[in-house]
Amino acid sequence: MATANTTQGGSQEESSFPSEDYSVTSEESRLGSEESRRRLSGPMVSWESEMASIHHNLKFVLKLKEEFVCPICRGVVLNPQQNSCGHIYCFHCLQGLLESSSPSSPVCPVDRAVITPAEVFQDNCCKREISSLEVYCTNAPACTAVLTLNHLQEHLKSCQYEQLQCTNASCISILQRRYLQEHLTNTCPYRREPCPHCRKLLQLSLMQDHVQSLCPDVKVDCLEGCSQKVPRHKLIDHRELCPEVHTHCSYKRFGCSVQDKRGNVKLHEDTAVNHHMLLVLRSNIHLEQQVEVLQEEALLRQQEAQTNSLLVAGLQKQIRPLLQQSSNHEHMVSMAQRTLSREEDTLSSLQLDLQQVSRGLHPGLEELAQLRKSLDDVMQEVSAVEALREHLGTLEENLKHQSGLLDLHAAQLSVNKQHLQELEATSYDGKLIWKIEDFKKRREAEAKGHLQCLTSVPFYTGRCGYKMAIKVYMNGDGEGRGTHLSLYVVLMPGDFDALLPWPFKQTVSLSVLDQSGASYHRSLSFRPDPTAKCFEQPIPESLSNVAVGFPCFIPHNMLETPQNAVYVKDDTLFVKAKVDMAGLEQL
Repeated sequence: MATANTTQGGSQEESSFPSEDYSVTSEESRLGSEESRRRLSGPMVSWESEMASIHHNLKFVLKLKEEFVCPICRGVVLNPQQNSCGHIYCFHCLQGLLESSSPSSPVCPVDRAVITPAEVFQDNCCKREISSLEVYCTNAPACTAVLTLNHLQEHLKSCQYEQLQCTNASCISILQRRYLQEHLTNTCPYRREPCPHCRKLLQLSLMQDHVQSLCPDVKVDCLEGCSQKVPRHKLIDHRELCPEVHTHCSYKRFGCSVQDKRGNVKLHEDTAVNHHMLLVLRSNIHLEQQVEVLQEEALLRQQEAQTNSLLVAGLQKQIRPLLQQSSNHEHMVSMAQRTLSREEDTLSSLQLDLQQVSRGLHPGLEELAQLRKSLDDVMQEVSAVEALREHLGTLEENLKHQSGLLDLHAAQLSVNKQHLQELEATSYDGKLIWKIEDFKKRREAEAKGHLQCLTSVPFYTGRCGYKMAIKVYMNGDGEGRGTHLSLYVVLMPGDFDALLPWPFKQTVSLSVLDQSGASYHRSLSFRPDPTAKCFEQPIPESLSNVAVGFPCFIPHNMLETPQNAVYVKDDTLFVKAKVDMAGLEQL
């Protein structure tokens, strides 16, 4: 069996020739060398390029001829290049020799002949002979294939005995191709497989840590110690229902102090109904006492308001003379200022006259004395005017102080009056009559978009009943906008909603009352739909549920100019709401 590492006899003897005979160069050969190097820089044929890493290990069927051995690398010649001396070299070996030698002295390693790049050419005849040489597969003796050299690389791409690196990250195993697929699929510790729970692809070596600590779909024991196994990502949601979590009784706000595991608290709530009802009744009695205290406080506020009104009236009476006196004083000051101005002019003229008289005779002395007396009188009047001006400033400060007190009393009176009206209007029998004043003004404001709707004070179906209110759109709402008056009723969060039956099922009547005395009231009723969300228990965080009623309750022309009734009188409208109390048990 022949190999590419053959020795060439007599090479030492040939290389003993003097090198001076072949070292002559010229400018032409230098330029040709550069041109040849550019020409030699082209890519070699594909199978030869792939063969460069293994061509020293090739085993030929027949002994390799010495002429096919590269004298530079001592391997089989790949992409043969022939020099003018007749020796052939590998393309890359020759290129490396030209680059490592100075431009003026590249020589053949066999006979020391000068290598002129311009005279180097590709030996295609030799190339065809080399490509047709038969070789054994590099994986022999396991692989018994015999191929021509140019087909060896293609064979190695499918040879089952070729050594290949595992393609899984971090794996350093090298196996024959025939074992690689089994390794990748079943035995490689770095292969990626889907998690049996969440189906996420993971490296097998990380699978156990993922399942034990990270996988969201693995069922784990409840952290609170209950018997249930819960997917890891649902542990937080499970805690809201876990019977082992400690929680308060739902009647805590009524005074129940029980705090235990959720299951025990649920059992407590089912068995302690009577105790909870007593707590609720005590809370109700306390609320009634608070209402009575508020009513007494309202009466006191009303009396205080009446007293404040009398005090304000008295202060107004006291202020009027002060204002009149202040006006008189201002007039007097103005008169005094004008008098002072005139006296100053007179004094100036008198001083001029005095100078003239002083030049005159003694009879003018008597007139001078009179003028001095007049001057003293003027000075006294000026002092009086200054005193009046100071008194006027004091009166102005007193007036400002009294005006401030009057504003404070008026604001407190308005607040007390509004609070009293709300207490007086609260109803606990399921009925409410609502007086709406300034009807035309409110309707015009709503039509212009300055006001959306009006809401009444709350009313109740009992002391511990449903909390409700009326909503009215003067200019209409929805399909009744601009043509009708719209009436609605809304359920509002109450203090006793937890004790009331839900959804709300009582019939509700809405009316616009006739003010003519003939009782031609306009009334419409509705019975709640148990499936509608607007009749479910209101959420404590919201102001109210969605309003329910009649967007086209009564046309505007019938409301303002009816035939047999008077609905708007003195620009005032009365709206009534009534809840049917039949079947409603009072707490």
